[in-house]
Amino acid sequence: MYDLTGFQRDLLYVIAGEEEPHGLAIKEELENYYEKEIHHGRLYPNLDTLVDKGLVEKGHRDRRTNFYTLTRRGRRELEARRDWEGQYVDL
Repeated sequence: MYDLTGFQRDLLYVIAGEEEPHGLAIKEELENYYEKEIHHGRLYPNLDTLVDKGLVEKGHRDRRTNFYTLTRRGRRELEARRDWEGQYVDL
């Protein structure tokens, strides 16, 4: 997880929090959080990077719509990140 950008980590959190979200649903969640537009040219290449790294799995809902889920490795990486953050932030 150390080699991911903050945006890629945020993608993992959004995917983990939804049930098989499609790209536009992920985009909308991040736009609400960042309070600005997320361009497709930023979103989809970063999703593909997470797929290539084995953290996210991409499925096909229909010919035009893909959905995303965390892999076991992706979930383990998020858990490890939260444990690491917990060493420094106690809210």
